[in-house]
Amino acid sequence: MRDAYYTVRALNRLGAVDILDNYLGYLRNLVDDSKGGHIQPVYGVGLEAELVEEINEDMPGYRGMGPVRIGNQAHEHLQHDVYGQIVLPLVQAFFDQRLLRPATLEDFCALEKVGDRAFAMHDQVDAGLWEFRTIARVHTYSSMMCWAACDRLARAARHLDLADRAQFWADRAAQIRHRIETEAFVEEEGRFAASFGGTELDASLLQMTDLGFLDIDDPRQKRTFESIEKTLKRGNHLFRYVHADDFGEPETAFNFCTFWFIEALWLNGRTEEAREIFEGMLGRRTHAGLLSEDIAIQTGELWGNYPQTYSLVGIINCAVLLSRSWTDAR
Repeated sequence: MRDAYYTVRALNRLGAVDILDNYLGYLRNLVDDSKGGHIQPVYGVGLEAELVEEINEDMPGYRGMGPVRIGNQAHEHLQHDVYGQIVLPLVQAFFDQRLLRPATLEDFCALEKVGDRAFAMHDQVDAGLWEFRTIARVHTYSSMMCWAACDRLARAARHLDLADRAQFWADRAAQIRHRIETEAFVEEEGRFAASFGGTELDASLLQMTDLGFLDIDDPRQKRTFESIEKTLKRGNHLFRYVHADDFGEPETAFNFCTFWFIEALWLNGRTEEAREIFEGMLGRRTHAGLLSEDIAIQTGELWGNYPQTYSLVGIINCAVLLSRSWTDAR
């Protein structure tokens, strides 16, 4: 579920309403199947909850860089951003009149249990968006997505004229916001950190504006953006983070983070820089028009999972953002 919100953004911008309808139906089924509102980071295409991971000892891996894994251990991880990832897309069904199946009061009640879980988990340690296997922190992005879940439930409640529930969820969102602003803010540098009580940076902080947590003119956004650019940018690419993880210090840039950076450049008024980097990313695509998960800084060689949904969604979202209107020719 870690990319559900961004996938729906891309489908929305493409106007792919039929696909969007089906995908929202898939997400709604996951909500119905969830136990106490708990949502896993990943599921099978048939809603399978168990994706047992095994290592194939007989396969050397690409260029001998094993191990080769079958399945995905991430289904066992705690990644608290998933609550926002599933609530944000499904709340759209309360407002989007193009959809064949508009959301109902029953849908809202089902989402509330996910919201309850988001509020309970917003200040608890997890593996984070990047699925750390040996690092557990209270990740700012996870907490922010829990905030977004509560914030959007408040908006849906107002749409349904449920004043009491709207106030309830708005109060919860305000409590989470206060925790983030208090515990993830590095006062002496005027910026946010990637975890509560920490000082490290990661690219997910670029999403604070897109999610509506910070206004683009907020000085805290500008300082966070500047710090990320200074710390994580290599050439025209962006690392997820630069601190050592389960496999050592990162050696490749994460393509989706580069697309986040392009969006942030555009939001901060640096449109031509954004377009230049975007065109460079398009030039890295394979003959099939696809991108992998990572890219080697020195050689431009594609690395990691291929094809990668995150990267393709990044292409779509940035293409729409940077496209000039047909009225510009007038």
